[in-house]
Amino acid sequence: MNCEDPHSKSLSSEAIERLLGSRQQFLNFLARRIESRADAEDILQAAFVRGIERGGSLRDDQTVIAWFYRLLRNTVIDHYRHEGSARKVVEEWGEDLETMADPNDSLKDGICQCMASLMQELKSEYKQALEIVDLGEGTLSELAEQAAITPTNAAVRIHRARRALKKQVELACGACAEHGCLECGCRSSSVLG
Repeated sequence: MNCEDPHSKSLSSEAIERLLGSRQQFLNFLARRIESRADAEDILQAAFVRGIERGGSLRDDQTVIAWFYRLLRNTVIDHYRHEGSARKVVEEWGEDLETMADPNDSLKDGICQCMASLMQELKSEYKQALEIVDLGEGTLSELAEQAAITPTNAAVRIHRARRALKKQVELACGACAEHGCLECGCRSSSVLG
C-alpha cells in the first residue's frame, strides 16, 4: 500500500531549471507590485521554496512558468493582506493610546520613583522607546521615525520595553511592584533616588 501524498513530490529538475532561468523576470514582476525591492526578493525566495515543495502535482513541465506566476500573484495578495492586518493593529493601538486618560499629578507623585533608575538598566532601544512613547507622550509613528523602523516594529518594541521594565521593577521592588507601585515604600526608592 503506497501512502505517499502526490502533492508532496517536488518539481522535476527541468521545471526547477526553468523557474531559476526566469528568476529576473519574476523579480521584475514582484518589484512592480511591492514597494520594497528587499521585500520583493524575500517574497520571491519564499515562493521558490513553496513552489519547489508543492509543485509535484504539475502534470506538464511546460506550464510551470504560468503556474509560478499564479503562485506569485497569490503571494503578493497574501503580503498585502498581512501588511494590512499589521497596519490595522498598529492603528488600533494608536487609537487606544490616544484615548487613555493622563493620571492626575497626585497619582504621578505616588508612583514608584525607581522607574527612572531602573530604565537605565534596559537596552538602549527599549529605553528610547519608553522615553518617546510613555514619558514623552509620543506616538508609535514618532518612535518608528526616530528609530528608523516600521510602525509595526515600533509597536512590538514598546511592548517588549514595557515588559522588560516590568521585570526590572519586580526584581528591584518586590512586594511594592505587586501592588502597582502606588505609594512606593520599597527600599529601592530610597537607595536609587
